[in-house]
Amino acid sequence: MGPLNGYTVIELAGIGPAPMGGMVLADMGAEVIRIDRASAMVMKDVSARGKKSVVINLKDSGGVEALLRMVENADVLIDPFRPGVCEKLGIGPDVCLARNPKLVFARMTGWGQEGPLAQSAGHDINYISITGALYAMGRNGEKPVPPLNLVGDMGGGGMLLVNGVLAALLETANSGKGQVIDVAMVDGAAQLMWMFYGFQSFGMWDETQRESNMLDGGAHFYDTYECADGEYISLGSIEPQFYALLKELAGLSEDDFGAQNDQAAWPAMKKQLTEIIKQKTQAQWCELMEGTDVCFAPVLNFMDAPKHPANVARNTYIEMDGLTQPAPAPRFSRTPSKVQHGAHEAGQDTDAVLLAMGFAEQELEGLKASGAIV
Repeated sequence: MGPLNGYTVIELAGIGPAPMGGMVLADMGAEVIRIDRASAMVMKDVSARGKKSVVINLKDSGGVEALLRMVENADVLIDPFRPGVCEKLGIGPDVCLARNPKLVFARMTGWGQEGPLAQSAGHDINYISITGALYAMGRNGEKPVPPLNLVGDMGGGGMLLVNGVLAALLETANSGKGQVIDVAMVDGAAQLMWMFYGFQSFGMWDETQRESNMLDGGAHFYDTYECADGEYISLGSIEPQFYALLKELAGLSEDDFGAQNDQAAWPAMKKQLTEIIKQKTQAQWCELMEGTDVCFAPVLNFMDAPKHPANVARNTYIEMDGLTQPAPAPRFSRTPSKVQHGAHEAGQDTDAVLLAMGFAEQELEGLKASGAIV
């Protein structure tokens, strides 16, 4: 059983970071009950794994009451909607906490619950734009490059949601009181940029330039390089001892590559290193450097990554619902996380969940007849 065994999480169906947060909590052993719409399709949704699906019509008064009765038996409710939507539906935090004073009501939005942009639509690319994260990513003289939706949605959103929920549950165990968590992707993206404010204050980062600093591809020892076969490798030889090993294994001369941290010389060193890396294939560089302290790895696409021997050895990926997908993380020595089951169809667990929460068979039939549940 996972570390969250015994906890119940109600997740109102949404997209992106909220479902990711629910997935992580389910992997950790929580009973996550996803409130789906009747039209929901979750069969190929990786984030639906391990979750039960209940279909409730939240525009029906009977459906709202059914959800509030579920809240009485829950520890967490995840709200993925814009600010005010739950209040309009009659399931806002005040109502829910009145039913269950220990409830953790986690609200996941892009811009936060308040402020001039709170009611505006947005996506990951917008949240990382306003926090300076996107500006820093890309090649010199070219436009910024979106890092998929990993920084705003997933790192700044889903992971921050999990962090907040776990902290709130710990506090509730001590105080006996629940609370509302305002999880904003813009706040999370800003938090992920903490290191660069420190770098800038010490004169170690030029925030006006891309591909000009140590971690943005400006340094020759921290970048990706094309190989003879058109594939790529990554180097991260920051520390002096790792850089010395890079010079040794790649055959870099001391005259040309001796001044590791001379930023003025970085462009010339990168140009020369680019030509050197192109002399061997990715497999040849792997044979030479992989597993050493160069800080080296081949650049793999996400469908090839599960086949890498290191990932295979650690069981970093699993197969479920006919899909290759990431395995639960992190790993616990005594209460290991695991995926309980694959994605359930919308409404597959409606009867079982509500019966377990104290609804009578006759009540369920009445709710179905009125269209409050499916």
